[in-house]
Amino acid sequence: MENPQFDEVRADAAAAITDGNLRSVYTGLVHENGRHEYYFGNDTESADELRETAAIQLGMLVRVLADRSDSSVDEIADLAAERAESMELR
Repeated sequence: MENPQFDEVRADAAAAITDGNLRSVYTGLVHENGRHEYYFGNDTESADELRETAAIQLGMLVRVLADRSDSSVDEIADLAAERAESMELR
């Protein structure tokens, strides 16, 4: 089933990424063939700032995924932690 709003969301996200006032950017791509790509960059000066911006991004993603998948935040976070353990950083 194809989500008719997907192209609109993708275009909105692409436009938002070009905003020059960003402090942190994360883009995760999952291709139809299952291939994963992820891009993560921050304009931060300390480990504390990096941790805070990363936590905000993770929180936003977990909240949206939990809502859209009829799952709890804890279920999504646990599943994400399992997947993260098996991913290779490139």
